[in-house]
Amino acid sequence: MADKNKKPSEVPPQTQPTPGIESDMTPKPEIIRKNYKGSEKLAGKIAVITGGDSGIGRSVAVHYAREGADVVIVYNKADEDAEETQQLVEKEGRECLLIKGDLKDRKFCEKIIEDVMDEYGRINILVNNAAEQSPAEDLQEMDMDVMEDTFRTNIFSFFYLTKEALKHMNAGDCIINSTSVTSFRGSPQLIDYSSTKGAITSFTRSLALNVAEKNIRVNGVAPGPIWTPLIPSTFDEEKVKSFGKNVPLGRPGQPSEVAPAYVFLACEDASYITGQIIHPNGGEVVNA
Repeated sequence: MADKNKKPSEVPPQTQPTPGIESDMTPKPEIIRKNYKGSEKLAGKIAVITGGDSGIGRSVAVHYAREGADVVIVYNKADEDAEETQQLVEKEGRECLLIKGDLKDRKFCEKIIEDVMDEYGRINILVNNAAEQSPAEDLQEMDMDVMEDTFRTNIFSFFYLTKEALKHMNAGDCIINSTSVTSFRGSPQLIDYSSTKGAITSFTRSLALNVAEKNIRVNGVAPGPIWTPLIPSTFDEEKVKSFGKNVPLGRPGQPSEVAPAYVFLACEDASYITGQIIHPNGGEVVNA
């Protein structure tokens, strides 16, 4: 009998323009397992998720909704993906507010928090997740303007949003940052991206120490090769075809295999965990 829970071991060659669109991916990423049962771990919470329109962000949004949270999705360009995520959240019986804009803009980040406070009056969970990447074969090929944009999206926005959100967060609230396996082992074609992810890991650990006395927890998740729109919109067809095959489990992971880590870190089950990184990466041992 076929294993209904078996994940695809490879993906066919494909590529997309930036930003990638989840509905155009083959196969489409698994967002939440059909047998995932919510148990109100996040009942009554308000969660803000950047890059929440697709991929890991979408999966986190749907998992949070199934656990009882209302969700705010921050996204840049992909209206179709954002609206589909909103529908998935609302199908779970929760509210989903969409906020569109460029996270590189500090004023926009400040406006996000202002809008959330106007709508809900509180912020309980901040998930800094949005990221961009642009491969370059060596440093001489790297466009310095692109490098600066990568830093502004991938780490500057974390500072902008977190600084504003902390003004409204209280004991028991939490921040979860998306870092990457590349933070721990590097990537020869993603030097700037890996550098931002290293900064996120340090940001997570340092901020956790800074706000511990307020009983606000700060943790991170460092995914390995996960099948999201970032992959076909970043790499060529041959790279996509081999994506994820070099980890011990021999396949790319699905967003549904990462999002439960964000649920755990956001709920009371993780009340004694702060400054830590969870590694859903298919078995690659990293220097955590």
